[in-house]
Amino acid sequence: MKKIFLSIFVLVFTFAVTSCRDTEKKTEDAMEDAIENVEEAAQEASDATEEAAEDAEEALEEAAEDVEEAMEEAAN
Repeated sequence: MKKIFLSIFVLVFTFAVTSCRDTEKKTEDAMEDAIENVEEAAQEASDATEEAAEDAEEALEEAAEDVEEAMEEAAN
Protein backbone atom coordinates (compact mmCIF):
# COMPACT_ATOMS: atom_id res chain seq x y z
CA MET A 1 0.00 0.00 0.00
CA LYS A 2 2.85 2.37 0.80
CA LYS A 3 4.45 1.67 -2.57
CA ILE A 4 1.23 2.51 -4.44
CA PHE A 5 0.75 5.70 -2.44
CA LEU A 6 4.39 6.67 -2.95
CA SER A 7 4.18 5.92 -6.70
CA ILE A 8 1.06 8.06 -7.07
CA PHE A 9 2.69 10.86 -5.07
CA VAL A 10 5.80 10.75 -7.29
CA LEU A 11 3.65 10.87 -10.45
CA VAL A 12 1.59 13.79 -9.17
CA PHE A 13 4.73 15.64 -8.10
CA THR A 14 6.36 15.03 -11.49
CA PHE A 15 3.31 16.37 -13.33
CA ALA A 16 3.18 19.40 -11.04
CA VAL A 17 6.85 20.24 -11.66
CA THR A 18 6.48 19.75 -15.41
CA SER A 19 3.36 21.86 -15.45
CA CYS A 20 5.13 24.68 -13.59
CA ARG A 21 7.98 24.60 -16.10
CA ASP A 22 5.50 24.82 -18.98
CA THR A 23 3.74 27.73 -17.30
CA GLU A 24 7.06 29.48 -16.72
CA LYS A 25 8.01 29.01 -20.37
CA LYS A 26 4.63 30.31 -21.53
CA THR A 27 5.03 33.33 -19.27
CA GLU A 28 8.48 34.04 -20.68
CA ASP A 29 7.14 33.72 -24.22
CA ALA A 30 4.25 36.04 -23.44
CA MET A 31 6.64 38.61 -21.95
CA GLU A 32 8.90 38.44 -25.00
CA ASP A 33 5.88 38.89 -27.28
CA ALA A 34 4.70 41.85 -25.23
CA ILE A 35 8.15 43.47 -25.41
CA GLU A 36 8.26 42.96 -29.16
CA ASN A 37 4.77 44.47 -29.52
CA VAL A 38 5.76 47.50 -27.47
CA GLU A 39 8.93 47.97 -29.52
CA GLU A 40 6.96 47.72 -32.76
CA ALA A 41 4.34 50.18 -31.51
CA ALA A 42 7.05 52.62 -30.43
CA GLN A 43 8.73 52.36 -33.83
CA GLU A 44 5.42 52.91 -35.63
CA ALA A 45 4.68 55.93 -33.44
CA SER A 46 8.15 57.31 -34.14
CA ASP A 47 7.69 56.82 -37.87
CA ALA A 48 4.27 58.48 -37.78
CA THR A 49 5.66 61.43 -35.83
CA GLU A 50 8.53 61.82 -38.27
CA GLU A 51 6.15 61.67 -41.22
CA ALA A 52 3.84 64.25 -39.62
CA ALA A 53 6.80 66.56 -39.02
CA GLU A 54 7.86 66.23 -42.66
CA ASP A 55 4.30 66.95 -43.82
CA ALA A 56 4.14 70.01 -41.56
CA GLU A 57 7.48 71.25 -42.92
CA GLU A 58 6.25 70.86 -46.50
CA ALA A 59 3.02 72.68 -45.66
CA LEU A 60 4.97 75.56 -44.10
CA GLU A 61 7.23 75.81 -47.13
CA GLU A 62 4.22 75.89 -49.46
CA ALA A 63 2.54 78.53 -47.30
CA ALA A 64 5.70 80.64 -47.35
CA GLU A 65 5.84 80.37 -51.14
CA ASP A 66 2.17 81.37 -51.37
CA VAL A 67 2.79 84.40 -49.16
CA GLU A 68 5.77 85.43 -51.29
CA GLU A 69 3.70 85.09 -54.45
CA ALA A 70 0.85 87.09 -52.92
CA MET A 71 3.26 89.83 -51.84
CA GLU A 72 4.78 89.99 -55.36
CA GLU A 73 1.32 90.21 -56.91
CA ALA A 74 0.28 92.90 -54.47
CA ALA A 75 3.43 94.90 -55.29
CA ASN A 76 2.62 94.81 -59.03
